[in-house]
This record gives sequence, C-alpha cells and structure tokens, in this order.
Amino acid sequence: MVERQKTIKTEILLVLGVSLGYSAVYSLVDLIGKLTAHTALSSQTTTLNPSEALGHPWLDLVFQVVRIFFGLIPAILALHLLKRGGGANQMGFRTRRIGFDIRWGLGLASAIGVPGLLLYLGSRAIGINTTVVPEALPSLWWTVPVLLLSAVQNAFLEEVVVVGYLTVRLREISLSLPMVIAASALLRGAYHLYQGFGGFIGNALMGVVFAFFFIRFKRVNPLIVAHAILDSLTFVGYALLRGHLSVLGV
Repeated sequence: MVERQKTIKTEILLVLGVSLGYSAVYSLVDLIGKLTAHTALSSQTTTLNPSEALGHPWLDLVFQVVRIFFGLIPAILALHLLKRGGGANQMGFRTRRIGFDIRWGLGLASAIGVPGLLLYLGSRAIGINTTVVPEALPSLWWTVPVLLLSAVQNAFLEEVVVVGYLTVRLREISLSLPMVIAASALLRGAYHLYQGFGGFIGNALMGVVFAFFFIRFKRVNPLIVAHAILDSLTFVGYALLRGHLSVLGV
C-alpha cells in the first residue's frame, strides 16, 4: 500500500511536470518578470493565440496544428496511466449521457462566463492584471477553425489533467476532499498567473466549482464542454469583433 502511494505520487509529479505543472512554474516566473518591469501590470499585454510565422500563412497554420496536437498528449498520457491502473472509468467517459453533459456544460459556462468577465475588468481597473488579447492570428480562412480547435484542446487538456486525473489520483493516496479541491483549484489558478493576479483568482474560483462538480457527479465531459464554450466564445468573439471592443480596453 505504501509503495503504491509512492508510485502514484511520483506519477502525479511526472504528469504535471510535462504539462500544467510546468506551465504553473513558467507562469510564476513570467509574472515575476512582469512585476519587475518598468511598466505597470495593467499596462502590459498578454496574447493567448499568437501567430507563429507572420507573413507565412501556410507555415503558421502548420505551427498552429502541431501546437494543438501535441497539446493533447499530456491528457492522453494521463488517461492511459489511469486506464492501466483501473481508474479511467472514474472519469465517466464510458457512460453515454450526452444530454446531461451538454446541459450542464452550457449551465456551467453561463454561470462562470459573465462573473469571469466582470472579475477580469475589475482586476484590470485596480491594476492587478494585464490586458489579455485572446488571439493575434492573421485574418485567414483557417483562423476561426484553428481558434475553435485551440479552445477544445485547452478544455480537454485542463479538465482531464487538472480535474479528472488529479482528483482520481489524489483520492487514491487518501487526500481529503477539501484538500483535493484546493489542490486542483490552486493549480488551475497558478498556470494562469502569466495573466496577472486577476487571472489567478478567477481561474482558482472556477477550479473550485469544477472540482466540486466532478467529485459530485464523477463526469469530466460537462467540464470539457463548458471550458470549450468559454474559450471558443472568447477566442472567436474577439477575432470577429476586434476593433469594436474599446469598452474592454482591448
């Protein structure tokens, strides 16, 4: 039993080390850089979906697709490891409840979307967050499809690893439910620190809701749906309305 728990702890560190744990550390370092710059945090910009090859649209497209594809690998690895240990079923993938997943996904997206936007605006107003630019891709035929794929990739990676995988594994090493929820929420907030303190707070609160939902219903699919909806509306909405968002300061 003790040896099994040691193995699980090592596995958790390795999975996070090649995915969102690494992102959390990088985000912390990035935030330190922003805070020590000569420009106020609220005057700095964070771009989420930048162009990878300006002036070379086909090469840019290849870069975007490669980034999205390999961004899925850590989540697939986490699922593989859970399957080998018999824990994959605890994420609810095999139970087909499409209506439930979509209804709850829409509900969660609605409940989080508006408060999240207000928190972002408030945190920028008091100077604790950067200006977040959701995308900076050239306006081409593949821009919207790439942004939608990016939204789905983000959702699948984060909800599988930070909620599903982490919750299952932490429960297997007998961590209490409050500690599991706190760990998942703090990790989610940590890898958004590159946006500023507002990004940390908003995503940590979202993490509490998502972790609690998963523990209650044992289904990660609604969380993927909700996250994909939120990111899709943010990325594509910005791409379509760019130049008309002065009210948001972007």
